[in-house]
Amino acid sequence: MAHKKGVGSTKNGRDSIGKRLGIKKFNGSFTKPGNIILRQRGNKYYSGINTYISKDFTIHSKIYGYIKYIKKYNKTYVYIIPNNKKK
Repeated sequence: MAHKKGVGSTKNGRDSIGKRLGIKKFNGSFTKPGNIILRQRGNKYYSGINTYISKDFTIHSKIYGYIKYIKKYNKTYVYIIPNNKKK
């Protein structure tokens, strides 16, 4: 029996990198326009008041304000409550 390994190719080395999905800003956090609130694949969370959704289903903020996650009709919506302080 041979004690040396054959010179064939290895079967390892195909693990993909993480995509960094998930919630980036949590309930009650302050956000600015254009900030990423969460990244997802498909509509797990839905865009609510003062937010918009991009083509890769990332939810962004439209205005300055505080984030609120609301569960309605078995779906979770992301709202931005405006900051009423004048600058």
